[in-house]
Amino acid sequence: MKNYSNEERWLFIPIAGILLFMVLYVIAAFYYPGGSTLKPTHQGFDWINNYWCDLIARYAKNGEWNQARTIALTAMIILFSSLALFWFQLPKLFHERKAFTLLIRYTGSVSMFILIFIFTSYHDSVIGIGTSISAIPMAATLTELYRYKFTRLYYLGWSCILLIVINFIIYITEWGIIALPFIQKITLLVFLIWILLTDWRCLKMIRSRERTLR
Repeated sequence: MKNYSNEERWLFIPIAGILLFMVLYVIAAFYYPGGSTLKPTHQGFDWINNYWCDLIARYAKNGEWNQARTIALTAMIILFSSLALFWFQLPKLFHERKAFTLLIRYTGSVSMFILIFIFTSYHDSVIGIGTSISAIPMAATLTELYRYKFTRLYYLGWSCILLIVINFIIYITEWGIIALPFIQKITLLVFLIWILLTDWRCLKMIRSRERTLR
């Protein structure tokens, strides 16, 4: 059985949190009564037309009490807490520039804790503020990924940014708004895959450094 250092254990938490979020997300979707903006009478959660935030509303789009809300809120809190920890631990992959370490660590963590309040009546403001702040650690991380020649993570990170920009343009202009719920899910999936791969790269880096020191 492998012995893991404290650094490695902390990096396993975001991975476990994201996987748990995915499981709870599917369970919450199962309990969602039904209805979407496009199809108010649709039974159950529509993976094409429902926004993932529909799962955390008090009432479903069909007017019924949303039984999925508690599960979805739990999933959301687990996700953003895990991502906050990810941003806090990520600078271990880039150990040379203290300014970037502090920038990634604290702006990333703060943005995720702000996004936890996405379920409140300030939904749009929370998304706007949280997303804007999260652009700072994302830009700093991409700079470091490029500097360290982590090419695949670098380009996948830019794919996340491109998808987020597409989401924002559609939301503001309402051009192609019908497709937004599905694009939103694709964006979330790609972003979480990038997080998982980056976190795993951190784990491998730490393991490699420990072997060198032995």
